[in-house]
Amino acid sequence: MDWLDLIIGFFLANILGYGGGPASIPLMYHEIVDRYHWSTDAEFSNILALGNALPGPIATKIAAFVGYDVYGIPGLAIALAATIVPSAVALIFLLKLLQKHRQSPIVKGMTLLVQPVVAIMMLLLTWQMASTAVHSAGLWQTLAIAAVAYWAMERKKIHPAIVICVAFAYGGIVLSQTMA
Repeated sequence: MDWLDLIIGFFLANILGYGGGPASIPLMYHEIVDRYHWSTDAEFSNILALGNALPGPIATKIAAFVGYDVYGIPGLAIALAATIVPSAVALIFLLKLLQKHRQSPIVKGMTLLVQPVVAIMMLLLTWQMASTAVHSAGLWQTLAIAAVAYWAMERKKIHPAIVICVAFAYGGIVLSQTMA
């Protein structure tokens, strides 16, 4: 029943992920790591990092990788469909509805007040990923990498994909030697 689990897991994560990829990621993490155990924390971190380095929506890249890993080519197709179709249908329906009622204080309140929930979900995911990094690479190594990544992206305006690729290379070359 892997195919049914793929449908349910990716459907739930993406239909409830208000705000797109960033909001879906914590929900996908829950389904992929906590609920179905399709990957570990460290594997999910790698999937997420590599997915962010590639072009296109993050949710579809995560779904494609995990679906393929779980059930091969059919799993890839199932996970992608469960990710894309519900969102596309909901988008069309809800945009029509929101356009019709865009001046309503209820609609404005709904869209504003869900933002703190999404922020907390992202904060929790960040905490989980940081904990995994500290456990794997150590506190000082993790803080140094985070500081350099912040400096590169915020101060020097280096594209995140380049920073991720450099971090991959650093981890593969330097950290693999210290952890061996």
